[in-house]
Amino acid sequence: MREALRLGRPSDRWFKPALSVAAASVLPNLVLCALGRLDLAAYTMAGSLCALYGHDLPYARRAATLARVVLGMLAGVAVALTAASLTDSPLVLVAVGAALAAVQKALADAAEIGPPGHVIFTFVAAGALFAPQQPGQIPGHLALALAAGAFAWLVAMAPALRRTDGPERRATARALTAVAAHADAPGARTRHTADAALRAARHSLHLTGTTTPDRRALAGLLHRAEAALAGHGPTGEQLHTWAAAVRAHGPVPGSPTALDLPEADTHDTAPAPPRPSLLRSLAPGAAHAPAALRTLLGCALAGYATLWLGVDRPYWAIVTAASITQANIALTWNRTLQRTLGNLLGVAVFAAAVPLIRTGPIALVLCLLVLNFAAEALVTRNYWLGTVAVTPMALLLVEFTGDHPAGRLIGDRVLDTLIGAAVGFAAALAVTNHRTADRVRHALHAAGRARADAERALADPAAGPAAVHAASRRLAHSLADLREARDTAAGEWRRRTLPERALRAAEEDGHRTLAGTAQRRGGLHPAPESGAA
Repeated sequence: MREALRLGRPSDRWFKPALSVAAASVLPNLVLCALGRLDLAAYTMAGSLCALYGHDLPYARRAATLARVVLGMLAGVAVALTAASLTDSPLVLVAVGAALAAVQKALADAAEIGPPGHVIFTFVAAGALFAPQQPGQIPGHLALALAAGAFAWLVAMAPALRRTDGPERRATARALTAVAAHADAPGARTRHTADAALRAARHSLHLTGTTTPDRRALAGLLHRAEAALAGHGPTGEQLHTWAAAVRAHGPVPGSPTALDLPEADTHDTAPAPPRPSLLRSLAPGAAHAPAALRTLLGCALAGYATLWLGVDRPYWAIVTAASITQANIALTWNRTLQRTLGNLLGVAVFAAAVPLIRTGPIALVLCLLVLNFAAEALVTRNYWLGTVAVTPMALLLVEFTGDHPAGRLIGDRVLDTLIGAAVGFAAALAVTNHRTADRVRHALHAAGRARADAERALADPAAGPAAVHAASRRLAHSLADLREARDTAAGEWRRRTLPERALRAAEEDGHRTLAGTAQRRGGLHPAPESGAA
């Protein structure tokens, strides 16, 4: 429990989603406040919350991803509003909410949209599902969500006007810092963190789709970091210096002329593993099917349990059950603890703030903005801390439709939280995920093939830098996949025994081969000047 609830260091980009969602929601809410229609704030918030996504993506990719997020949000809201307009049966609405949550979980995992994942989609759709609705109101409410989503898209893309390469620079700086941390304190955990950060930075450069002098220099710094990780490159102090320079607004340390990088070093040339289509991700045999089934079962049972206990609108139980479902049982247990603690503390925050909230509409809007910002500012420290702000924010959206008995709201939220967390975790235990062991086996074979290819490239005197680079990238990808598959499988229960000895050997041999490729390529380019910035 201490590990699950321990506060970590804030993310180096915590302020970006926090500021974005606050900026995206302030204008729609002020307009509604001026019009005296704050009861419509739930629909504009559906679009405003889209500003939370895509902050690690280069701007070209971010634009497309955010557009899909807005459309996905609208689709979920449309289904929820349609169901709410056609029936007032809570039994039917819970079933629709559970099915929506499962579909959103599967699609978000398959699309790899990144944090906050499917939870925001479920949060919005479940709330809309239990709001009174008439068929004639649906087009207007969807139009509000679309308008707010378009404004959120503009807010999230606005930083591109000032710094077009910001996301890839931040990713590179994180990779340099992670490798420096490993150089300062070598260990399995720091090595894994450095590998993951390097892979993410290479992927970020790949997603830019274009070559510029600065991006070539960023690729060169990643090349140096890989060499350092293999023990043949710069010191940790030098890596920290480069990371600080990359985060700054000056030029990237080094230059294309000094680095003389081959084109293969500009982007990650290793072919990405084929990803199934989004529709195939909903099939019963898909990789994400167990998590989706856990979500479906947990949300349905949690909703029906709270209905049986007398809660009129059990959407918070559905959201709670959906939010705790993670990649494996160990992570799901951690999230269960975090969600429960955060929600209970958040209810206490709402109870203390009720006198202020009910002083007028301006106070409502300001409190919502503060909570929006606080949720994203705090969640990177630990999930439970972020939910301390999310819970009163959800209760505030209920207040926008008119005053409700505070005691009843608080009691329902506490009951929803406890039932949703308990039933959601029980559903995760009930659905066995044997695919984690299969994924480990496939990843082990892929790592072996990638290592054999890299060894052949090293042994071939005719193999040029580009060929060695491509083989090295494929091996690095396969080792990262292997570590991720191993960690996921290790957190499951009722699983097949993992081949621990073969896994350790594969990782050790793979990293030894990676060191050889780094040494082979290490003499190709002189290092950038340490003072360049």
